[in-house]
Amino acid sequence: MSDLIVAILLGIVEGITEFLPVSSTGHLVLATELMGYDAARWAVFNIAIQPGAILAIVVLYRRTFLAVGKGLLRHEAGAIAFVRNLLLAFIPAVVLGLLFNDQIEALLENAVVIAWALIVGGVAILVVERLAKTDNVLGIAGVSTAQSIKIGLVQCLAMVPGVSRSGATIMGAMALGVDRRTAADFSFFLALPTLSGATALQLFKHRDEITGGDLQLIGVGFVVSFIVAMVVVKAFMAVVTRHGFAPFAWYRIVAGTVALFVLGTR
Repeated sequence: MSDLIVAILLGIVEGITEFLPVSSTGHLVLATELMGYDAARWAVFNIAIQPGAILAIVVLYRRTFLAVGKGLLRHEAGAIAFVRNLLLAFIPAVVLGLLFNDQIEALLENAVVIAWALIVGGVAILVVERLAKTDNVLGIAGVSTAQSIKIGLVQCLAMVPGVSRSGATIMGAMALGVDRRTAADFSFFLALPTLSGATALQLFKHRDEITGGDLQLIGVGFVVSFIVAMVVVKAFMAVVTRHGFAPFAWYRIVAGTVALFVLGTR
């Protein structure tokens, strides 16, 4: 299989899984591992194509970004609260990411850890879905300062590959009383600074390892992940509204179990 085909396949995986509570990083590592490719070799690629999925959120929610921008210029309380809450939730990831970056990279090479994290995360989603008591907080601006900080701390669990950044933030928010729709929106918007920061850090750290050919492959993965994410995010909100997060939980459990079986028989 050529590197171009691998880049396209990984771009599809990234676009599908980035904003679903199933762990995009975990799926990307497992995909490269199960296809027989060195996961460590593709680790930087997997992170570098994340902005493609991020751009999909910018396009899909462009009206919200525009409204918040105008609100900030007018010093509107809602817009200020919107930005404040996202920044408060973003800070824990910055601190812990910088402190434990090397340890996090080492975990990316362990496919077994990722498979188990998928299973445990699936069970956690089922528990939160059943037990969480949520209120309508009327959007991200309605989330309290304390809730925002706690959501940011929960997001840090996703530094373990396979946990799922979106899953951790959505379930964490719901466990704190945030309604399902607002929890999903909070996760989407929090992805922008979190994933952009992680991408910038990794590209800078590994800048000497990236060749012209790598940049071409990253470009392909970027475009593919953007297109796929545009479609998936819309479908995701429709599924969540009708069926909640249980379908994704069962998928995680099945995918993790299958991955453990395959890895164990190789």
